[in-house]
Amino acid sequence: MKIAIGSDHAGFALKEALKKHLVKEGHSVEDFGCGSEEPVDYPDVSKKVSQAVAEGKYDFGILLCGTGIGTSITANKVVGIRAALCYDKYTAEMSRAHNDANILTVGGRTTSFSRAAEIVDTFLKTKFEGGRHERRVKKIREIEKNG
Repeated sequence: MKIAIGSDHAGFALKEALKKHLVKEGHSVEDFGCGSEEPVDYPDVSKKVSQAVAEGKYDFGILLCGTGIGTSITANKVVGIRAALCYDKYTAEMSRAHNDANILTVGGRTTSFSRAAEIVDTFLKTKFEGGRHERRVKKIREIEKNG
């Protein structure tokens, strides 16, 4: 899969570890920043990753900040994005199976590498179930379109 990944300074270390993990698992990964632990604003990176995913250039996006909250809020402002802040395998699975999430957000200061790798792997392997959930995702798209 083609994965767009990005973080602010608080998610930088975990992002770097996850990039290695993703490549080891056979994924193509593009890093949208940041490049160090020097302070940056998460909305800037979140916007770049979200737009790239919304435009169909990547299968999924992964965003990291201190808690994952800020990147989730920002990503969900981009039309076509359904970003989910996940903190365990179950929330990652449900975000894909029931919500067809296309961006995963994770807290760099709240999530260990081993847990984050489990979350990422679960998110990427889980398929959207469709069915009754498709009706709900369509309603989300309508709200996004019409307010």
